[in-house]
Amino acid sequence: MAVHPTIADVEPNAGHSLRLAEANNPSSKVLRLPESEPLRLACDQFLAPITIAYETYGELNADKSNAILICHALTLDQYVASENPVTKKPGWWSIMVGPGKPIDTDRFFVICPNILGGCMGSTGPASIDPKTGKPYGLSFPVITIGDMVNAQVRLIDHLGIDQLFCVIGGSMGGMQVLEWAASHPERVFSAVPIATAAWHSSQNIAFHEVGRQAVMADPDWCGGDYHSHGKVPRNGLSVARMAAHITYLSEDALHRKFGRSLQERSKVTFSFNADFQVESYLRHQGSTFVDRFDANSYLYITRAMDYFDLAAERGDVLANAFRGTKTRFCVVSFTSDWLYPTRESREIVHALNAVAANVSFVEIDSNKGHDAFLLEEPEFFATVHGFLSSAGTKRGLKV
Repeated sequence: MAVHPTIADVEPNAGHSLRLAEANNPSSKVLRLPESEPLRLACDQFLAPITIAYETYGELNADKSNAILICHALTLDQYVASENPVTKKPGWWSIMVGPGKPIDTDRFFVICPNILGGCMGSTGPASIDPKTGKPYGLSFPVITIGDMVNAQVRLIDHLGIDQLFCVIGGSMGGMQVLEWAASHPERVFSAVPIATAAWHSSQNIAFHEVGRQAVMADPDWCGGDYHSHGKVPRNGLSVARMAAHITYLSEDALHRKFGRSLQERSKVTFSFNADFQVESYLRHQGSTFVDRFDANSYLYITRAMDYFDLAAERGDVLANAFRGTKTRFCVVSFTSDWLYPTRESREIVHALNAVAANVSFVEIDSNKGHDAFLLEEPEFFATVHGFLSSAGTKRGLKV
């Protein structure tokens, strides 16, 4: 393996200007909601004006019945199947979305918005506050998964779509799928929550808190006002990413990829350099993440995930979230995912069964961990393709 740069090796503000430019002037499509159309948030504040950055793929049919909404995970964005303007890398789900792929853009109209609170064009803490002319920073209100979905509803309204054919997403994207199905059931014909849960566990809240504290302990965080000081809390955000990235992989995946192999050396250095390949890999993951993601967005989005609890406002009975639903569900989990283990998907399935919902459940045998839904998994691809094809037949969509 090649030697990866350490955090200190990278130019302190590399990529920062480009990322900040994308936060306020995204390369993608944009919906701008004026001051007169505020979004009421769960924290009981009103947010306006609002920008929702999004990408679309394929063609919307005449009766607008073939639209699929893809909800992205924590550190992803709207560039699901096209080049990211900051990283210049292909779309994060290009293996899944495109002509002839499981989410077939020859058949479906695919919409992928950047979430509220994100840093790739949708309104978030890196966006310019029109009242001050400076980035919101910590003056941005704390948001929830429900707030993200309500912003997406505005986008779907703008596109003139009454009912989405499908809402699909993994991890935090799966939480948005569940929120859509619970809060706007009449607008969701089918739903595919992947590698997710109906509430965030105490263990996952703990992992997020470690990451947030790493960011806030960095002197360059400047109390959240680092933009005004021309700084970036690189070290803190890098450590947060390193810690989180471990949770996305399985022990088996780490062992197969790295084992205890040394990083281009024959023996240990008796120092705190990156002696092991896995150390070098994590340092690389941390340093590159800083160039494409905003530290305050990381704080806000992880907090939104921590607050997510689909049962809490429904008498602490998860089944109440889906009572009376006509949505068709396909719930997917992976055997080696210890971040959102299969038992959490089963809780969703049991709740759906309790209200006689139309639900199928597939546990994919994989040793790739939580990130399996982003990787080459033929059984997963076949599951999504099969479900969408079946739902499309029920919907009356032409093949």
